[in-house]
Amino acid sequence: MAALCSEFGDLVQIKKQLISVISLCKERGLLHSAKWASELAFALDPLPKDELPPTSPLTEEDAQDLDALTLAKSYFDLKEYDRAAYFLKGCRSQKAYFLYMYSRYLSGEKKKDDETVDSLGPLEKGQVRNEALRELRVELSKKHTAGELDGFTLYLYGVVLRKLDLPKEAVDVFVEGIHALPLHWGAWLELSNLVTNIEMLKSLSLPDCWIKDFFMAHMYTELQMIKEALQKYQNLIEAGFSKSTYIISQIAVAYHNIRDIDQALALFNELREQDPYRIDNMDTFSNLLYVKSMKPELSYLTCCVIGNKSCHEKAALYFQRALKLNPRCLGAWTLMGHEYMEMKNTSAAIQAYRHAIEVNKRDYRAWYGLGQTYEILKMPFYCLYYYRKAHQLRPNDSRMLVALGESYEKLSQQAEAKKCYWRAYSVGDVEKMALLKLAKLHEQLNESDDAAQCYMLYIQDIFSCGEQLEHAEVSTALRYLGQYYFKNKLYDEASLCAQRCCDYNDAREEGKALLRQISQVRDQIETPSADLFAPLSNNNTPVRRVSPLNLISFTP
Repeated sequence: MAALCSEFGDLVQIKKQLISVISLCKERGLLHSAKWASELAFALDPLPKDELPPTSPLTEEDAQDLDALTLAKSYFDLKEYDRAAYFLKGCRSQKAYFLYMYSRYLSGEKKKDDETVDSLGPLEKGQVRNEALRELRVELSKKHTAGELDGFTLYLYGVVLRKLDLPKEAVDVFVEGIHALPLHWGAWLELSNLVTNIEMLKSLSLPDCWIKDFFMAHMYTELQMIKEALQKYQNLIEAGFSKSTYIISQIAVAYHNIRDIDQALALFNELREQDPYRIDNMDTFSNLLYVKSMKPELSYLTCCVIGNKSCHEKAALYFQRALKLNPRCLGAWTLMGHEYMEMKNTSAAIQAYRHAIEVNKRDYRAWYGLGQTYEILKMPFYCLYYYRKAHQLRPNDSRMLVALGESYEKLSQQAEAKKCYWRAYSVGDVEKMALLKLAKLHEQLNESDDAAQCYMLYIQDIFSCGEQLEHAEVSTALRYLGQYYFKNKLYDEASLCAQRCCDYNDAREEGKALLRQISQVRDQIETPSADLFAPLSNNNTPVRRVSPLNLISFTP
C-alpha cells in the first residue's frame, strides 16, 4: 500500500487505498479513522466493479482466530470491552492481538471517563488515570523490542506512551507506525498533538505519501501558520479533492483562527448544505454564530446551540451529555469550562479546561480560560503563566495581549504591561481596549504626554470603526485631553474637547466647567502654536505624532 501512495496523479489508486484502509480500520474498531477515510473516498469518483480492491487475504492464524474474533468484535461494538478482551486472550493473529490490547485500553479509558464526568467539580478528582496503561506499556514494549508490532499496534503503543506523559518516546513510535502503515489517519492525528513547533515538524522523518500533505496542512493550521495551511488545502482541492467536506471544514477553521468571521461563516454554511447533520467542528460554527448574534441560525444546531444560548446550568448538562458520548470532544470540554465560569464554579471550570488541554495542548481557548479562572481567584502569577501559554499559541490575538498586560499591571510590572498594550493595538485590537488601558497606565504614572497621545489615538480608533462600542470611554478620553490642553495653554483644542464632553452625561458638568475656565483666560492670553507632542517623554511607548486638531474631523 505504501509504495503506491507518493503521488496525487492517480486518483484511482488513491481511491483503492482508501477503500482498503477503511476495511482494515473497521475490522479493528478504529471508527474515527474509518470515517475520515470514508469521507475522503466519497469525495472521489466511484470505481467500476472490476476496479474495486480485493478483500485482505486470511492467514492461517486469522482463520484459527476467526470465531473468537467475530464474537469479540460483536461485544466490542457494544462497548463491552472487558468481555471482548476475555474472549480474545490467547489468540495469535495480529488482528486479534490488536483488538485484545485495544479492548483493554478502552475499558480503562471508559472507567476513567465515567468517573471523571460523573464527579466533575472537585479539583482533586481531576487526576483520575487509566489503570491499565502501565500494564499495557510493559506488554507492548516487549513485543516492540522483538519487532512483533504491526502499524496498528504501533499506533496503540504510541497512544499508551502519550497517555503516560512520555511524549518523546510516543513521537518515535508514532513515526514508526506511520512508516509501517501510512494511510492510518489516526496515527498522523496523534502525532500532530505532540508536535510543538515548526522546527520539530521539520525534523520528523515522515514517509513520502500523499496523506502527508493532509497532515502538513493540518499542522500548519494547528501552529497558526494560516497562510501556509490555506495554500496546502488549495493545492489538495486542485489535486482532485474539491468535493471533500473535510477540507472545507478545515479551511473554515483556518479562517476562524485568523478571525475572518464572515469567510468562516460562508464556508460553514456551505458545509451545512452538503452535510446538514455533521457534528465535527460544529462547536466552532456555533461560536461564530453566537459572536455574530445570528440566533435564528443557531436554532439549527443541537447540543452546542443549547449550550450557547440557554441558561448556564442547562448548557453544562448538555455538554456533559456530549462528553458521555465522546470524552475526547475538545469543544465540549472547553465550552463546558466557559459555562462553569459563568456559574462561578471555578474548580469545575479549571478541571474542564485541563481536560481540554489534555485532548489538545494547542487549544488556546482552554489556556485563556484557565487564565480567566485564576484571575477570578485573584492569583496573578497563575494568570500570567496561562495567558502566556495562550499568547504563544495566538501571538497576534489582541485579547491575549491585553490579558497579559493586565496581569503584568497587577504584578506592578508596568514596563511589560505597556509593551503588551501597545502590541495589542498594533496587531489590531478587536475589542478596542488596549489604547484605553495604555492611556490610563500612563496617566497613573504621571506620563502626561504619552497619556494624551494614547487617548487621542483611542478616540480616533473608536470613531474610525464606524460604530459606537458599548464599553467605549470616549468621555474619559475627552475629559483628560481637555484638561491636558488647558494646562498646556492650547485653549482652542481644550475648548473643542470641553464642547464634546457636553455630549456625554457623565462628562457634561466637567465640560461646562472647563469652558468657563477657558472663557476667563482666553481674552488675556494668546494661544501658543507650539507642537504639542514634541518632544515626547522617554518611556519606550512607540506612539506616532498626531495633530490635536485631527479631533475636529471625528463626530461622536
